[in-house]
Amino acid sequence: MENFAMELTPEQREIAEGKQGEVKAKVMRTLIMFGEIFGAKRLIPVTHAQGHLVTSFGIGLLKPLFRTMDELISEGLKAEGGFTVDPRPIDYANVKCGVLDKLVFSKIMYSRQADYERQLVAVGLTDKDAFTCTCYLPEVGNVPAKGDVLSWAESSAVVFANSVLGARCNRNSGMLDLFGSIVGYVPDFGLVTDEGRRATWKVYVRTTARPEAQILGSAVGMKVMEDVPYIFGLDAFLGSELTDDAIAYLKDFGAATASNGAVGLYHIDNLTPEAKDLGEALIAEDAKTYVIDDAELERVYRSYPVMWKDAGAKPKLCFIGCPHLTYGQLEKWTDDIVGTLAAKGRKKVAVRTVLCAAPAVAEKFRRSGNYARLTATGATLTSICPLMYTNNPLTKRISIATSSNKLRTYSAARYYKDSELLTLISGGEV
Repeated sequence: MENFAMELTPEQREIAEGKQGEVKAKVMRTLIMFGEIFGAKRLIPVTHAQGHLVTSFGIGLLKPLFRTMDELISEGLKAEGGFTVDPRPIDYANVKCGVLDKLVFSKIMYSRQADYERQLVAVGLTDKDAFTCTCYLPEVGNVPAKGDVLSWAESSAVVFANSVLGARCNRNSGMLDLFGSIVGYVPDFGLVTDEGRRATWKVYVRTTARPEAQILGSAVGMKVMEDVPYIFGLDAFLGSELTDDAIAYLKDFGAATASNGAVGLYHIDNLTPEAKDLGEALIAEDAKTYVIDDAELERVYRSYPVMWKDAGAKPKLCFIGCPHLTYGQLEKWTDDIVGTLAAKGRKKVAVRTVLCAAPAVAEKFRRSGNYARLTATGATLTSICPLMYTNNPLTKRISIATSSNKLRTYSAARYYKDSELLTLISGGEV
């Protein structure tokens, strides 16, 4: 322990020295080393006990992950507060695959899925439906309070918790999220500190209409990268209260900032919790400036590459909901799809269309009348991660369309605005 510079409490030192078992000691030492890399002087308690893990997929190559889980299980270690986890990768009932695709998914890519899910349960998975990237939605129930310190991973969940809920969490990698939940501590640096939450960018939104959340988030993410932006002007379109509509918008906006850049926290003037409390006092003196107008949004949108093998192809598959859709978004997409089809004199979608939502949100929606309206169009509802689905190299032969900038960034899917997707779904051309 003399090699560690971090100041530890007696309990933390006891754990690190192996007095509560060697496996728990390795967990604690890993967190200490991780913190010291970023200059943390201490560990602080996790105050929202329920964690969120990013690693939800049983890829056979992740042997170190499975070995680590076995070590934790053998010592009886688990996240006492439980945890949610990112979405499952496959759902053959609602996202149909060919025989060859199924073979690649089940025998090669996710050959350890069932085994890994048993490991997740053993170390604290909340329940069988706790698979979603939107764990913070009320239907799921993993909702930290303002000021809570978290041990989460998943970039879109972390940026939402930090920004919209006012909780505190760094962008952890897989397993560090679980380690922090097991010992109940995380390193004190970055976005869990007051200084780390100060904005180093002033972003002015000066568009003539409400900007597409995914494109605005993309623009901000690519400009500020891992820095913290304070955004002016967006409250003119979203209001000054975190309504369901504003929450859904900021969910998608934040996911784009985190995937097209590396944003872990943003402040929206007159809207997000810390901005309402502290205002421009959150902004560092030497903050840079970025102005986003209609022309800048269009420039960003036109910069996206087309990764399809045939750039002129028509889409064969459409994914909506990355991150997972809120209940309100499911209702709106249903109304928009049904209405657009009716206006075109069609009853069925022209492109195979899959909407993605958390299991709890999807189940709530299935009990509503809108579910029958949606499925009558030929669209389906799933709770998978479309990104994990597109990791199958065979999907590269399919022209996939999406309104998700995150999915566009991490796959060969092509990005379309919401209105453009509706045109394609209804048989039109963009």
